[in-house]
Amino acid sequence: MNSEKEIYSDQIEGRNSVLELLETDKDINKIFIEKGNRHGSINKIIAKAKERKIIVNEIEKEKFKKIAQTNNPQGVIAIVPPFDYCTVYDIINLAKQRNEDPFIIILDGIEDPHNLGSIIRTAETAGVHGIIIPKRRSALVNSTVNKVSVGAVEYMKIARVNNINETINMLKKEDIWICGTDMETNKYYYNQDLTGPLAIIIGSEGNGISRLVKENCDFLVKIPMKGKISSLNASVSAGIVIYEAVKQRIKK
Repeated sequence: MNSEKEIYSDQIEGRNSVLELLETDKDINKIFIEKGNRHGSINKIIAKAKERKIIVNEIEKEKFKKIAQTNNPQGVIAIVPPFDYCTVYDIINLAKQRNEDPFIIILDGIEDPHNLGSIIRTAETAGVHGIIIPKRRSALVNSTVNKVSVGAVEYMKIARVNNINETINMLKKEDIWICGTDMETNKYYYNQDLTGPLAIIIGSEGNGISRLVKENCDFLVKIPMKGKISSLNASVSAGIVIYEAVKQRIKK
């Protein structure tokens, strides 16, 4: 028989994340509240759930702990359908609907859900139209990613693709420039034109972007490193380059 963790594999945990979720029109199967934890924003969550006619179950602390997938669910877990990944064309079409140049992030080998969540949060605040991740060698959108993103996954289009290089070639046919991040290049990110239709590729902390993906980029940029540590956290690197593109687009 499956454990409860396996049964409830798609869930959102934490008060802010569940409140963000309740503000959207996304489906919620049910909400679990830890017994004896009815204070503060929990009451607001219960009220909003009742407004939307969502089942709220109050359960004992031990059972609640068995269901929880994060270390600090803050007394509330929302059980949701699996994350609704989109297509790459959905991302491009969103840019067209907004009458904006496509602004896309491609993640090549980001396996840490905390990094994925942080990147999604940054991308959403920066006006990125969508994020592309591979089906292999990548963290998936789960309760940890949602919590770290502070609910930003609910507003961000995320596509899962079989092959990053095939996707890059498809983006090029849509006249989207491909910018890779790589420490071996000579060009600093702030010296590169990051306006216009653009996809920025962020690689893993350990290995960076893969060789074939690197060779398929239109250009490569790097972040200056002055200290003894030779690399930044992937989500920090993403934030630096993403907001340079935002700055250039505002100035344009």
